[in-house]
Amino acid sequence: MMATEIGGVQALEAQFILQLYRRSPVTFVRGQGVRLYDAEGREYLDLLSGIGVSSLGHAHPALTRAVADQARTLIHTSNLFFHPLQGQLAERLASLSGLSRAFFCNSGAEAVEACLKFARRYWYTRGEPRAEFVALDESFHGRTFGSLSVTSDEHYRTPFEPLLPRVRFVPANDRDALLAAVSAETAAVIAEPIQGEGGIRLLTPGFGAAIMEASRKTGALVIADEVQCGLGRTGVAFRSSAIGLTPHMMALGKALGGGVPIGAALISEDVAKAMSIGDHGSTYGGNLLACRAALCVLDELIDGGLMPQIARLGRHIESRLKAIAAAHPIVKEVRGAGLIWGLDLVRDATPIVPAALSQGLVVNRTAGTVVRLLPPLVITIDEMDDGLTRLDAALGIVEAQGGQA
Repeated sequence: MMATEIGGVQALEAQFILQLYRRSPVTFVRGQGVRLYDAEGREYLDLLSGIGVSSLGHAHPALTRAVADQARTLIHTSNLFFHPLQGQLAERLASLSGLSRAFFCNSGAEAVEACLKFARRYWYTRGEPRAEFVALDESFHGRTFGSLSVTSDEHYRTPFEPLLPRVRFVPANDRDALLAAVSAETAAVIAEPIQGEGGIRLLTPGFGAAIMEASRKTGALVIADEVQCGLGRTGVAFRSSAIGLTPHMMALGKALGGGVPIGAALISEDVAKAMSIGDHGSTYGGNLLACRAALCVLDELIDGGLMPQIARLGRHIESRLKAIAAAHPIVKEVRGAGLIWGLDLVRDATPIVPAALSQGLVVNRTAGTVVRLLPPLVITIDEMDDGLTRLDAALGIVEAQGGQA
């Protein structure tokens, strides 16, 4: 692709694409493993993986073969008919999560939306309707009306109000505030075990215990949003297990399809019994192509032995990031686990993104001051070290430009 054509890509988007994204001025055209290549042939180390989506990296051989084979065979029939892959995928996810039923959709936000609807339906079926939800400060659950209603940031919420009524927000890891907020009027508590968009903030086991205590006392259902931190990203199948959370429902998306859009709401048998045919649906949800991709991802994650490797790599990353933080006054705190990390800065993190790109590194900014790292789950220790060396250089560039102020 010639330079003039690169400019043409951006000009075409400027004319015809609804301008909702602040894009970096890079046009990626190819990927291989943990590397991306732009239209001019420059190589970048990808420590973002499409915001946690490209779990097997780019052009993974097994995923490429699976998707190509399924595309040649059958892509979509609708949920009016059976096909051989939905049941297989649901069985694998039930085995991993302990939640016996699955509803397939197209994204994490749709999975959250489904969980909220199912919570309402559960209490309606019991003859004691509940409308209230309890969510956490710094939460992000999606941009549909329901998922946005349980997202705390006013920046996302205010232009679209009124949203769902009767949503109460409490500070994360504040046991007393949570127990005071959850009542016999609460349909469900929803929480991300690691708050991703909120700045890589980890819920504690003590707070997980408080959520379960509130559920036992009031009957409120528990929804775990594992869209960003689940599916092996922290070295275990789901982060909920690490903080003692036993959810009635779980929302999945992002990494599940390795880049092919798919989401899933996992549901306990008790909640599933409250549902009726026609309560919810999705035209594309659980089509053959998406299910085939997700089965391939799970094969690599579980049978391919990725999870123990992620746990070991996470400990190495923590050590490296703390050393980097000690060398850069701009870094205030390091937070994360496995392959989800945030560097909280003393100032806006926006300048780190172009500085990293200048070093051939892809990261992003979230929650204003946080540099977020979500590398592909297949990354090696050498590749990760290379990426962290580049990040170290990017921090140095920003500090040299006056980034300590």
